[in-house]
Amino acid sequence: MSSPEEAFKDYASKPWLKKYDPGVPPEIEIPEKPLYTILEDAARDFPDRVALYFYGYKMTYRELLESARRFAGYLESKGIGKGDVVALFLPNSPQFAIAYYGTLMAGATVSPMNVLYGPALIRHQLEDNGARLLVAIDMFRDKVEAGVTSNVEEILWTGIQDYLPGWKAFLYKLKAKPPKISYDDRNKSFTRVLRESRPIRSPPRIDPKNDVAALMYTGGTTGIPKGARLTHYNLLANALQIDAWYKRGVRGEDIFIGALPWFHIYGQTAVLNNGVLKAATIIVFARWNTEEVMKAIAKHKANVFHGVPLMYIAIINHPKVHKFNLKSLEVCVSGAAPLPVAVRERFEKITGAKLREGYGLTETSPVTHVNPILGEARPGSIGLPVPNTLAAVADPQEPRLLPQGEVGELVINGPQVMQGYHNMPEENEKVFFECCGLRWLRTGDMARMDEDGYFYIVDRKKDIIKYKGYSLFPREIEEVLYKHPCVLEAAVIGVPHPEYFEVPKAFIVLKDECKGKITPDEIKEWAKKQLGEVKYPRIIEFRDELPKSAVGKILRRVLREEEIRKLKQQQ
Repeated sequence: MSSPEEAFKDYASKPWLKKYDPGVPPEIEIPEKPLYTILEDAARDFPDRVALYFYGYKMTYRELLESARRFAGYLESKGIGKGDVVALFLPNSPQFAIAYYGTLMAGATVSPMNVLYGPALIRHQLEDNGARLLVAIDMFRDKVEAGVTSNVEEILWTGIQDYLPGWKAFLYKLKAKPPKISYDDRNKSFTRVLRESRPIRSPPRIDPKNDVAALMYTGGTTGIPKGARLTHYNLLANALQIDAWYKRGVRGEDIFIGALPWFHIYGQTAVLNNGVLKAATIIVFARWNTEEVMKAIAKHKANVFHGVPLMYIAIINHPKVHKFNLKSLEVCVSGAAPLPVAVRERFEKITGAKLREGYGLTETSPVTHVNPILGEARPGSIGLPVPNTLAAVADPQEPRLLPQGEVGELVINGPQVMQGYHNMPEENEKVFFECCGLRWLRTGDMARMDEDGYFYIVDRKKDIIKYKGYSLFPREIEEVLYKHPCVLEAAVIGVPHPEYFEVPKAFIVLKDECKGKITPDEIKEWAKKQLGEVKYPRIIEFRDELPKSAVGKILRRVLREEEIRKLKQQQ
């Protein structure tokens, strides 16, 4: 067994650098400045460029900056600044961008919330972060009011209709009938506050490496959400790391598709912050609609698209996919969940774009790995560590690095790694460890690195299936199932078994043309031929849909909980 120091040499040599695309630097300079300065820079250099295109409404960088300054001025007038939290319960919208950058200008911390949350999770996040002010969308008034806590001094209400062109706003009001808010000292109008507030004159001094810009809640797929403390430096570093990887050239030219939710760190960094850094025009979608996204790509000639596997699956299987010209797409990246190889290959064939799998987590702002955009994208790999990032494989239980090629827990060191969890010292003790003079973050994912520095996620530590003494990895089984011509979506879990401890069970959503024409046993026999006697799923259940997170990650945890409840009911 090699020592941690000997194993560290495998990773410290950074074998992945030789696989970088030409022009991608191994290290980049990360200035110590507030995150909101990327908006100031874009407005200075491209004041009249459209920053946000929202269902026909256009907001320039000059207008976005002015609105953010007004929001910051309002917070300042209320005494909200450094050490305070502003919570956002908003879908992608101009209001989100205004409140996000305005909060940072005031020196406060922004804490976006998943708009799919119910009252209990709203209450948990507001109690945990102690937010003094909440900006909320009116369509979810009932659940927001049911979950809001006493520490919230004011709620600023806004609606989708507030930033729609006149005729679209009228039609929206007619169809959706947004609720009427009774304004008082605690409940106020977001748009009125902006109109009546003066822009902040002198933003407070920010310490980028220590001041928390965003308190991002994570862990909802594995339990009660935890608040990851991400500094201005963390978030700016990751936006710059992404930019260095893509080598997009000059600023002020890209057209981004803004369909990933900004309340999730992936959409926030890769689309909102990276888009503003590049002075790009962001085509903003409040919710996913496959046909509308394809229509926007064709109309606006969008060239950068960040998504999750289910978005790409929805596009390639849409009956009208060939009616839209998607050839403007150049760089497409998939994250948040494993990207089936078959999906990548079909998407690239349809669009001609490069679709690359990447990897990250909320605790790393989030991006740590991406496959080369121009170079070799290895099937099933999450790619190479991005500039300024050191990745390694460690013993899941001990503070010890493992030699190259072995399977262990993926660990990360880099400028994008969070300060720690909010008010959770015991969790911080579990997730960080010191080795070889560096502080490492445990990701919870089992991985290996090949001889060229490409990393492969084997599976989540908690998802490994123990069958007859074998360790089976759900992702490997799912990859094979996705190759079946009738499988639209698949998820594999281990279910308890009296003799074998666990057996693999697959939950499958069939493509429409296959429903009623194929049986679970037929797919099971096909899988057995592909996977062999040990790995094939012993049980297959067809579903109309699978449980998913806000960004489309299939929630194996929910499926396991359902199976456990069934077993308890049978006993």
